[in-house]
Amino acid sequence: MPEEFPCRTHCPINFALESFGDKWTLLIIRDLMFKAKQSFGDFLSSDEKISTNILADRLRRLEQLGIVSKATSEKNRSKSIYSLTQKGRDLLPIMLEITRWSGKHDPQTHAPDALLQRLEADTPSVITQITAGWDAS
Repeated sequence: MPEEFPCRTHCPINFALESFGDKWTLLIIRDLMFKAKQSFGDFLSSDEKISTNILADRLRRLEQLGIVSKATSEKNRSKSIYSLTQKGRDLLPIMLEITRWSGKHDPQTHAPDALLQRLEADTPSVITQITAGWDAS
């Protein structure tokens, strides 16, 4: 990310909102973080049905912000593969807290009860388990 990130103010909440605060950006981060999605086509297949122009824009922005990196697929040279950078991975505790909060307040949540119980009881162990999978890949 450039040293001077252009945003309205550098209030921490505003900075976060301008970096990843729209719904599509968070859903792309979710798909990378928890659903092992990596390609443009993978993201398009998400239940929320993002449009191609919005997806391209958000991926480009995430890359510019240093939250996502883009590489050429080794299996298909015409395909781009996206992955979270360390800056993107640093969003894990926030994403888990959003999951925990949603599980508590959305009576129709799709979050598994076992995950919600683990997040309530011991979030650090959930973080350790998820990041261990990242380190293995």
